[in-house]
Amino acid sequence: MSVRSLPSAASLGLSRLLHFDSVASTMDEVHAAAKEGAPAGLLVIADRQRAGRGRGRKSWTSEPGAGLWMTLLERPPDASMLPVLSLRLGLELAAALEPFAHGPIGVKWPNDLYTTIGKLAGILVEARWREQQVDWVAIGLGVNLRVPEDVAGAAALRSDVDRHEVLRAIVPALQAAVHAGANLTSSELGTWQQRDVAANRRITLPVPGIVRGVSSDGALLVLQDGQLQPTRVHAGSMEFAAPAESSTPENPC
Repeated sequence: MSVRSLPSAASLGLSRLLHFDSVASTMDEVHAAAKEGAPAGLLVIADRQRAGRGRGRKSWTSEPGAGLWMTLLERPPDASMLPVLSLRLGLELAAALEPFAHGPIGVKWPNDLYTTIGKLAGILVEARWREQQVDWVAIGLGVNLRVPEDVAGAAALRSDVDRHEVLRAIVPALQAAVHAGANLTSSELGTWQQRDVAANRRITLPVPGIVRGVSSDGALLVLQDGQLQPTRVHAGSMEFAAPAESSTPENPC
């Protein structure tokens, strides 16, 4: 995707759009720009990342043409939506990307999107603070445009999709999630239940048990053996128990 092939920042509702042929990480570029005072609505896109990040600061290489690698800068007025932001982003993006996918898109707590084929996209949210106030939020997204040859359990968008249209669908979805309320609404919880790829499945991490959904404040609900009420988990990554266990690599951001 060349500079000339990208939609303009104004057409996407952005303050600025930066495109790079190659960077270490679009997330790092946004943090550097934010430190220099860049306004909300800056989107950084790279054709290739040499050290894209997933959760836990894992390092990933994002090859040219293999996906959409981007990070959006936002400066929310308060931090009330941060505990549910990754989940809300998943819901918004699942709906936005579904027309370009091979079928329904599911969500996996806390930050992944799946099709029936495998993992399609990953989300990474990093906030920076000034004293007790959130200064900025960097929202990273990696979406596979082709299935990585060396990654098992991965999926991609349809090969005939228009990247312009994908970007036009993605950006409003990201912005809508940032400017929503503090907790997931009953409607959002219902949609999560419909899209949840882990519902009623046994997991080993972040705690062992059966997944019973999520709460309005973003906690994963896990019914552990011998318990009558689910355990609430607010951080960590999910791993399925055998035989459902599969490779679920992070998408780079």
